[in-house]
Amino acid sequence: MQRPELTRGIGAWGAVAVNVANMIGTGVFLKTRVMTCNVGDPRTVLLVWLAAGLLSLAGTFSYSEIAAMMPEAGGDYIYLRRAYGRLTGFLFGWMSFAVARAGSQAALAVGLAIFMNVALGGALENWRLQADFVGMHLHAGGLTLAALTTIWTVALINCASVSTGGRTALVATSAKVVLVFGVGLAAFAFAPGSGSHFAGSGFGGTCEGVAASARGGIAGFGAAMLGALWAYDGWNNVAPLAGEIRDPQRNLPRAFVGGMLVVAALYLFVNLAYYYALTPREIASVPLSSSVATEVLKRFWGPVAVSLTAVALMISSFGSLHASVLANSRIPFAMARDGLFFHGLAKLSPRSNVPVRAIVAQAFWGSVLAVSGSYDTLTDSVVFVSWAFYGLSMASLFVFRRTLPDAPRPYRALGYPFVPLVFLLVTLALLVNTFIAAPRQALTGVAVLFAGLPFYWWWSRADRTPGSRRRDLARG
Repeated sequence: MQRPELTRGIGAWGAVAVNVANMIGTGVFLKTRVMTCNVGDPRTVLLVWLAAGLLSLAGTFSYSEIAAMMPEAGGDYIYLRRAYGRLTGFLFGWMSFAVARAGSQAALAVGLAIFMNVALGGALENWRLQADFVGMHLHAGGLTLAALTTIWTVALINCASVSTGGRTALVATSAKVVLVFGVGLAAFAFAPGSGSHFAGSGFGGTCEGVAASARGGIAGFGAAMLGALWAYDGWNNVAPLAGEIRDPQRNLPRAFVGGMLVVAALYLFVNLAYYYALTPREIASVPLSSSVATEVLKRFWGPVAVSLTAVALMISSFGSLHASVLANSRIPFAMARDGLFFHGLAKLSPRSNVPVRAIVAQAFWGSVLAVSGSYDTLTDSVVFVSWAFYGLSMASLFVFRRTLPDAPRPYRALGYPFVPLVFLLVTLALLVNTFIAAPRQALTGVAVLFAGLPFYWWWSRADRTPGSRRRDLARG
């Protein structure tokens, strides 16, 4: 009997929405303060946002070719496995499931709970649930319960059907785009701003929490670039969902490139609005407990701006969490189908053809990380490794051009080989800079990666699935 397959139920707009939602999180509301401290000059900050957007756009060109050529569930896992072998693909999937994606989802859920608490005037912080169970006294705070409720609500939405997940992503993304655009539009319309602010400097600001070594010069510019790239991160997150996108040869390039252009335009627009409403010194002096968007809105809405910004950040976090769960649950599913993860996660729901078990497993592990509070430490530790895999995925384009010269390519990477080569060189520079600036975090990330080797040994010794054997034969 033929095994059930994923349903291609997401159209072009849904695919674009997933990528946009993954990118627009909290960075556009928070990072401008730090970047102003890094480089001082508003025009340089805008240049950094543009440069980071162009670099990410260069990445989408290459991903568009690879994804359109291999429109399967799993995204980078599939590309790395086919380009470099089972071990490389497994290590990427291991890092994604165990730390990077689950940790990011835990952070988004906890962040949403924190923003909800602000919007409710601190009500969640003061509420606790207590119960006695088998002689044990159990208690949980309102923030933790709100985070866990969010994780499982999103998981249940994604268990319904892939088309439901796609429609939810489209609605949530539309709300996020309207919010970001609305902040910028309101600043230009109502704030008592001035174009002269663009000629000022932020180096006289308090710059709370920004190290002196990251202010000015090449180090400051590099730190600002990392901040902007973090805000754009997620531009490739529709890739794991490729097996469920209709007409993937056309819609995947649209999702990658179109989503990137939308987000870059929004980021530049809202940052122009920030500097119109506030001087660079005022932006650099925004306290850690606030955000640039909040301070801008306070100029004409007063204290109510705090609650309004909190609601905006809640919506943004929810949209990012939903898109992340929708796309990234397909990575453990693809690994399980290849016999490199828990076999049960390869099963699809007979009703909806959705990998429900993979979604539930991801939600469970994300909940553990949220309760433990270890998500920030873990995700920080794998930034170095994540960028290394970005580089390897990009380099796989060169591998496939050489090893699969006659494979159908509905889309060819714009500017090949120069554009992807520039991306690789910048990625290498970022890796070197990260290793020099934060060697402990980089080495911790490598250690987390290598911790997956015993699991790879165990699963690779087990009987391989028929799908895995077919892929191995096809790869030669």
